[in-house]
Amino acid sequence: MCLLAIIAEESSYGYEMASKLQTRGLELVSEGSIYPLLSRLQKRGYVDSYFVESPGGPPRKYYRIKPTGTERLQDWSHEWHRVSDGVSEILKGRNHV
Repeated sequence: MCLLAIIAEESSYGYEMASKLQTRGLELVSEGSIYPLLSRLQKRGYVDSYFVESPGGPPRKYYRIKPTGTERLQDWSHEWHRVSDGVSEILKGRNHV
């Protein structure tokens, strides 16, 4: 979900996505760990990819969100907020114990 949200903000390549996720508090995310996820997102039709020439290096593979990805991201966001709100309510109750 977080990876798809990063791509929804703007088309990005792997290292760039990993850096953005780390900057936002997901320090355990590495560039190598996101490629299998990107492959799954692409196979499910949520993102597509294209290559951009990189000065002084090989072309970079960028990913962009597709309309089906935008819809799925909205669904996942609603599910996340529902679960997160429920967990917050449960944890609030612990403060009174």
